[in-house]
Amino acid sequence: MPREAGGASPGSGASEDHRVGIGYDSHRFAAGRPLILGGVRIESDAGLLGHSDADAVCHAITDAILGAAGLGDIGEMFPDTDPANRNRDSIEMLEAAVKRIAGAGYIVRNVDVTVIAETPRLAPDRERIRSRLAAALGVDSSAVSVKGKSNEGMGWIGRREGLACIAVAALSGKRD
Repeated sequence: MPREAGGASPGSGASEDHRVGIGYDSHRFAAGRPLILGGVRIESDAGLLGHSDADAVCHAITDAILGAAGLGDIGEMFPDTDPANRNRDSIEMLEAAVKRIAGAGYIVRNVDVTVIAETPRLAPDRERIRSRLAAALGVDSSAVSVKGKSNEGMGWIGRREGLACIAVAALSGKRD
């Protein structure tokens, strides 16, 4: 039997609403701060500069899931003008965004993240990052992909001034 665009078989009542969102974040490196990526403290000489803990991985994913659900972005939900967000744990912000999309009837299906940096290497911490993100997103770690890519020495990333992160999130929910 053919499937409707939403994914449900014809005549089954409600169909699933599939959504995709993309998120981006970048931060410059700053001495004297811990480097937190995906909720995991990474061994590094410098952390990232930002109002919260500057976890670019969590920020990009938060934007991806909020965008997919049509619920704005991280800056609207957690403005840097609010003192409560100063040095805030980005995993906590991601968990709050997951609750917000759940309130709108959506769940995360999977997330794919790419960190673009000359340093640090993510391979030693990849599984810990995947596990921490999966717990925050309410999915199995097999639904979370984390990749590290070099910028081949080009631009501000190549000069090791900071790093960037791109995330794609797939959501599903019930259509009325």
